[in-house]
Amino acid sequence: MSENEIAEIKKKMEEHEERILRLEKLFQDKPETPKKKISINEFILSKKPNNDIQKTLAIGYYCEKHDGLSSFNAKDLKSGFKASKVGKSPPNINYTAIMNIKKGHMTEAKEKKDNFKAWVLTETGEKYVENGFKSEE
Repeated sequence: MSENEIAEIKKKMEEHEERILRLEKLFQDKPETPKKKISINEFILSKKPNNDIQKTLAIGYYCEKHDGLSSFNAKDLKSGFKASKVGKSPPNINYTAIMNIKKGHMTEAKEKKDNFKAWVLTETGEKYVENGFKSEE
């Protein structure tokens, strides 16, 4: 056997060893466990809202962050109240949205959703929910 043939065999052996090590590493890594989704009830209970205005904001947050909605309307909020079992939906859900808009926690979406006025959370509103309804100092 020539030196070139031996060098070629050595090179192939090193490549195979590298490949085997990479494959073994894949089997050593633990498979990622899928994260379970938090229910709307669990989420709202964890945030401890004090009134319908805060509950409305929390439901809007849940719609955006957990349900992946780009905006939400009164129908979404009413469904959230029903699904969360944290009390009846306020008689005028639009009022609670307006109060959140006045506080700077929500704003009207650029486009309607299902032909109804829609809203989105502001950055301030997101932080307010994330901080358990405590304003940042």
